[in-house]
Amino acid sequence: MNGLKHFFIATLLSAPALWAAGPEYLVYIGTSGRNSKGIYVSRFDAGSGKMTEPQLAAEAVNPNFLALHPNRRFLYAVGGSGKEGSVMAFKIDAATGQLAPINSVSARGAGPCHISLDRTAKNALIANYGSGSVAVVPIREDGGLEEATAFIQHTGSSVNPQRQKEPHAHSINLSPDNRFAMAADLGTDQILIYRFNAAKGTLVPNDPPFAKVKPGSGPRHFAFHTSGRFAYAINEMGNTVTAFSYDARRGALTEIQDITTLPEGFSGTSYCAEVVVHPRGRFLYGSNRGHDSIAVFSIDPGRGTLTPIEQVSTQGKFPRNFNLDPSGSWLLAANQDTHNIAVYRVDRKTGRLKATGDQVKAPTPICIRFLRLK
Repeated sequence: MNGLKHFFIATLLSAPALWAAGPEYLVYIGTSGRNSKGIYVSRFDAGSGKMTEPQLAAEAVNPNFLALHPNRRFLYAVGGSGKEGSVMAFKIDAATGQLAPINSVSARGAGPCHISLDRTAKNALIANYGSGSVAVVPIREDGGLEEATAFIQHTGSSVNPQRQKEPHAHSINLSPDNRFAMAADLGTDQILIYRFNAAKGTLVPNDPPFAKVKPGSGPRHFAFHTSGRFAYAINEMGNTVTAFSYDARRGALTEIQDITTLPEGFSGTSYCAEVVVHPRGRFLYGSNRGHDSIAVFSIDPGRGTLTPIEQVSTQGKFPRNFNLDPSGSWLLAANQDTHNIAVYRVDRKTGRLKATGDQVKAPTPICIRFLRLK
């Protein structure tokens, strides 16, 4: 009997996947459109890859893009409607996932579509697509927001007369050392570069003031490599990723590669959306809306260049956003037009994605953010 008992214990220990529990996360979902009532929340088990059906966490108007405070107590969203959008602050109830409104302030522009926090978490940086501008909104100790301390109106245009007659700021991200802000502007085909002062909440044009992508590309989102030596812009209209080397001292970007996100022979209509670097820095992921896939690339650690690995169906239409969990073991793909979020296991050796078959419904999902529970 003792021998059988020892065999059973040894079998369990040799198969940790059968018993080991992974971290649990709250997953916050920014939404938009007629079916949306606000920000939704789900629970995600990183041991099993199971995701619960999303529930409404807070009512809000068009809360399309989200950012989490590093203290895990506050969540921020951009949205609103009309000629001037809003930036909203919420307090997180970790036990229930519910959000309590703190306050909101003006985004200083129309159609805010992106928000990121600086490394000190004392400022939120905002990109306004509709009016083509960026702003800085200070964050108080209690998590609330103050009126903007910086505002810059972009100017210019590019080659596409339908979509690039004027600036359209689509994202703004901080450099790893918190000294520079990179704003991808779809309307001008530029990554505008600003010197950022966290203590004062200010933006000043850098020298060089921008990096250009190929005309008509339409840069949308931007991500730094984990090493801080490289950066990547995903281009909505060109269906490409532009890879840059990054000079951290000068805040300068130099193009090193421009590569398609689509498979050879594809002739349909598609638009890129999100770009994410794997936490280990070995892989890059980008979404294709139209081809409805996640493009997977390997990253050369010495040169920063990309090599295609695969394109994987998102099991829905128009994947506007996706995100990796902090360990890089799972990917959640948000399909805007089919109102579903699909779960994928990430092979951390090869970067490849494998659909688990699990999906949940969410109204017009736009943004996914992971909050680890204690």
